[in-house]
Order: sequence, then C-alpha cells, then structure tokens
Amino acid sequence: MEAKFRSDTAGKPIRCRAAVCRGAGEPLVIEEIQVAPPKSGEVRVKIICTSLCHGDISFWRSESGPFSFFPGIFGHEAAGTVESVGENVVEVKAGDLVVPVVQRNCGECRDCKFKGNACTKFPAASLNAMPRDGSSRFLDKDGQPLHHFLFASSFAEYTVVDVTHLVKISPEVPVDKACLLSCGVTTGVGATMKAAQIEEGSTVAIFGLGTVGLAVAEGARIRGASKIIGIDKNLEKFEIAKKFGVTDFVNPTSCGKDSVSQVIREMTDGGADYCFECVGSTSLIREAFDGSRQGCGKTVILGADLHGSPLSIHPLEILAGKSIMGATLGGIKPKQDIPHLAQKYLKKELRLDGFITHEVSFEEINKAFDLLLQGKSLRCIIWMNR
Repeated sequence: MEAKFRSDTAGKPIRCRAAVCRGAGEPLVIEEIQVAPPKSGEVRVKIICTSLCHGDISFWRSESGPFSFFPGIFGHEAAGTVESVGENVVEVKAGDLVVPVVQRNCGECRDCKFKGNACTKFPAASLNAMPRDGSSRFLDKDGQPLHHFLFASSFAEYTVVDVTHLVKISPEVPVDKACLLSCGVTTGVGATMKAAQIEEGSTVAIFGLGTVGLAVAEGARIRGASKIIGIDKNLEKFEIAKKFGVTDFVNPTSCGKDSVSQVIREMTDGGADYCFECVGSTSLIREAFDGSRQGCGKTVILGADLHGSPLSIHPLEILAGKSIMGATLGGIKPKQDIPHLAQKYLKKELRLDGFITHEVSFEEINKAFDLLLQGKSLRCIIWMNR
C-alpha cells in the first residue's frame, strides 16, 4: 500500500497551474507556476477541489495595508491528497485525504492541550507566507515569488501547507464534502458546539444566512434549539434556510420603525439566548448584542470586519450578565473536531449536501466569484481537473 502512493515528484519542484491574482479586485488568471518541495514540518498537497469563501472576497478586494497580498494565490477551503511530506512529518503520508485549515493546531502547546484553539507553537505568523520561516514556496513563470494566503493557497493544482494547518480526513467522505469542512461549515457548526455550547430548547438568532450562518442553523438544529431566527436582506435565502432548521425569519428592511434587535426581543420574549454575527459588520455585532437576552445572552462573532471599526458596549451591560466573544473556526480544535464532524456526516447526523449550490471547472474560477458576489451561491465547488 505504501508503494502505491509513493510520489515520483517527492523532493523535486513541481510545475503546475494556479489562478494568480495580481491586483485588488482583478480577475484571476490561470498561469504556470513552480511549487517547491516541502521543508521540515511541511506537506505538499495535490488539490482535488476547492471552493470560494467570503474571506477570499474580502482579501481579494483589499487594495492596500496588511491584508493586501499581491501578486498571490488565494483560496483556503479545499480538499486534496498528500503528494509528499517534509522531514519530521509523521501524521500524514502520501495518498492521504486532507483539508487545509486557517486555524493552526499543533497539539503540543498549552493552548492546544487545554482551553481555546489559539495555537501558540509559532510566533504570530504572516498570513501571506509559510508560518515557520516566512518565505514562499511559489514562483511564477518569471521566477518571482508569489504570496501565500491564509496558510493554504488552494487556487493551485499543488500547494505546500504546514502540517499544523492540515487535517487528515476519512477516505469514506466524498472529497467535495470534505472540502466544506475546511472552513465555512466547520466555523458555523463548530460555533454552536464549542464557542456557544447551545443547550436544548435554546433560542438562537443568526445575522447573515450565507454558508457560515446556515451552518450555525444546522448546528443549532443538531443541538436541539427550539427557535432559530434567520436575519438577512436576501429573501431568496429564507426557503433555503428552512432546510437547515431555521424556524423564523426577519428581513431588516421590513421592520418599520423597530430595530432588528427589538424585533428579536419580541419574538423571543426578552431576547435570544444566543446571537451569532456571521457577516463581519460592527453595526450588526451591536445589533446582535442588543438582541440577546438580559442576564445570560451570549453573542458570538464569526464574521471578520477587516476595517477594524471599534465596538462600544457599556460595562454595565456586561456586568448584568450578557457576554460577547469571537470564535475563529468556530472555536474548534481542527485535528480532533473536524474528523468528528466528518463522522457525523457519514452517520447522516450532519447535513452537508445542501451547501453546494454550484460546481465549475478550474478554468471557470472567476465565475465562482461572480456567483458569490451576486448572492446566487452558497458554496461553488471548483474542480481542478474535471
């Protein structure tokens, strides 16, 4: 079995295709690149399929500042097989099905062993390079380095990922469903189980019914929530959301003089037990907090506001018992929790199929951007060789 998966390219550079972005908001261009062999603690992965997340869109639009990574290779939600491994990598081998994750998980540091999921194995790493040495494994056709993205860069036929950002998945899981567990769905479902720890009979309000928001709904359904309120301006999402357990809907443009938080408090007899902000808007975070229950309401922030707008909350509101927290990747520990979610899917306890609304070839990757920007897709699977 080992011989079957032995790679003839191990230890050598690989030339392959990648969708390169050279400027903010510009269409991606399929180019030939060179991918270096993995160094110690790294894994080279053959990407089978990838998908587009709102996080990719946010960084793709960023014209300057710390979140502007051009020229570079975007993509961070994907599934693939291990092509080769660097020194000191023992947990995966050539042929294994794996998914990259934004959240590092070494399993050795204090944070990985105890509470939280903020792995501290390395110092704070740049989001556009390999975490151990801050360099790139990609060269373009002119021999110039290309930026990495969120430790994955999955918009390429081959990529190099640090083993701390990689999770092995059961080969029983279809590769496109494994791809979903790489980021968005895991963030939403994980937040209900780890960050919020929703109890049976709870009331839940979800701001934003994209993939993450619907995954929160799916997680809340699994946890036994009695009322799941979806808040979104896109009316077309309401029918879709019912399939994931959403019981009630609020269109912010139809609330009249009342704020969304007032409507939520009326619908839940005083406020939702759990509110989830899944858009990345400071004003919505405030609205979610105001819509949570006095004395015990918990607000969980899952959306990323790259503008860094300040949030103002009076200390007495916290003293009275409300709480607010953020949760990267839903607060899960990737290496132990993602395989658990995969098993839930195999047991038909976790529904993943409904998240995939479109599929395109790698050559059509810009179509995936158009679909997401137009609000027409949840997850568009991008097949590298189909």
